[in-house]
Amino acid sequence: MNSEQAKQVAAKAALVHIRGYDIIGVGSGSTVRHFITALEPSARRLKGAVASSADTARRLEAIGVDVIDLNEAGTLPVYVDGADEATRHGHLIKGGGGALTREKIIAAASRRFICMIHRPKLVDVLGDFGLPIEVIPMARSYVARELSARGGRPEWREGFVTDNGNHIIDIKNLRITDPPGLEAEFGQIAGVVTVGLFAHRGADVLLVADEVQAQTLIP
Repeated sequence: MNSEQAKQVAAKAALVHIRGYDIIGVGSGSTVRHFITALEPSARRLKGAVASSADTARRLEAIGVDVIDLNEAGTLPVYVDGADEATRHGHLIKGGGGALTREKIIAAASRRFICMIHRPKLVDVLGDFGLPIEVIPMARSYVARELSARGGRPEWREGFVTDNGNHIIDIKNLRITDPPGLEAEFGQIAGVVTVGLFAHRGADVLLVADEVQAQTLIP
């Protein structure tokens, strides 16, 4: 599969889901970059957008979209983002790009979450993609030990710092059969800022694309 072409198809399909809204939330990552490109011809009709990362904010501003703070925007009607893995239940792993905390906040503050993926990212069980966890820097080793004790294989994303000034630990060797339960369990570890599981607030619509078309799944 040509993944970049499939991402473009998914991104264009997402445009249908933001019609009629003048303020939107926009995530981050490679599929979102295609979405911003597809958005450019109609960007002027938007009053603003809330961005989940500094990179997304720059790209939105470059096409003429005003980037606004979530505190100013309040509840958003719709949020558009990608995912690293997704199930048909709308449970997601996100955070490959390191913006998981802001992505989770914006998703929680949105009435509708549109998730764009290309078909290989649709899985039966989450976990092949390492689960990102954002941690306070001083807690990195402690959190890694706690995650290891729970059966994961933690790997520090060395040299990477989030937009919030924190570190990322990627957890390998997981088979996530209870996404809501694991999200809650890992989120209770002291020093964890955000778990890259989006299960309690998952996707409302999944756009699953190949090179030709996007299938719409409603979890």
